[in-house]
Amino acid sequence: MLKIDLTGKRAFVAGIGDDQGFGWAIAKALAEAGCEIVVGTWTPILKIFKTSFEAGKFDASRKLSDGSMMEFAKIYPLDAAFDTQDDVPEEIKENKRYKNAEGYTVSEVAASVKKDFGEIDFLIHSLANAPEVKNSLLETSRQGYLAAMSSSSYSFVSLLAHFGPLMRAGGASISLTYMASERAVPGYGGGMSSAKAALESDTRILAWEAGRKFGVRVNTISAGALPSRAAKAIGFIERMIEYAEKGAPLPKSLNASEVGNTAAFLVSDLASAITGSIVYVDNGMHAMGVGPEILED
Repeated sequence: MLKIDLTGKRAFVAGIGDDQGFGWAIAKALAEAGCEIVVGTWTPILKIFKTSFEAGKFDASRKLSDGSMMEFAKIYPLDAAFDTQDDVPEEIKENKRYKNAEGYTVSEVAASVKKDFGEIDFLIHSLANAPEVKNSLLETSRQGYLAAMSSSSYSFVSLLAHFGPLMRAGGASISLTYMASERAVPGYGGGMSSAKAALESDTRILAWEAGRKFGVRVNTISAGALPSRAAKAIGFIERMIEYAEKGAPLPKSLNASEVGNTAAFLVSDLASAITGSIVYVDNGMHAMGVGPEILED
């Protein structure tokens, strides 16, 4: 019997801020397979996330199939827009949500993980942010565009560069993308479509570089629309989901666990020869050129 067994493995999951998104679903799937989970949470929401977690607000979502609860070995503050403290603007440093946080840049978090745990096996990038996501591309400022690229695509390059030396040979890294990287999705603005295209391109070259340098695999999952907290920032996620459920080859809703299960497979030895790939988990929506409305009278 084929079985995904990640016992004795450790994953760093960057981007969990609640129990609704793909990051949580991936962490849970890895935990189901016996993996130890370490988390990086966006610094401004760290306090509310930890408070909610400790208060039991996520307990229903934490429950594993054997009745136990998913645990996090440690939760770190993380702002992947900054590689070192020298990159952090003074107004950010003085912001009350950052002022009392320690070591939240990529290099600092990697150093803390090395000190606390030594090594990891898997790196999960579940980060995306575009301050002007509601703007069309033509109305997106240079600053907004570059911010989207920094937070949503370069952050993966930086995380892998800093965490790669901590990863055991045979490990794997996964990011999350969306079909707007290769199809026009009106309304998915602010440079996010560009950032996802960059992320997919980077996946291929990073597969070569990280494979040769660290002995790890690099893949990205192109996930369908999900009504997560982050996705709601787009402003019309419900309409996107409705369109996908009506127009995809599999006309059903997407469950975050389907993305989580795919991630568990991709980091496992069952996928030992898969790297540099975009794996679509979107009920086949990426394959469509037009929707079923073309058949309607």
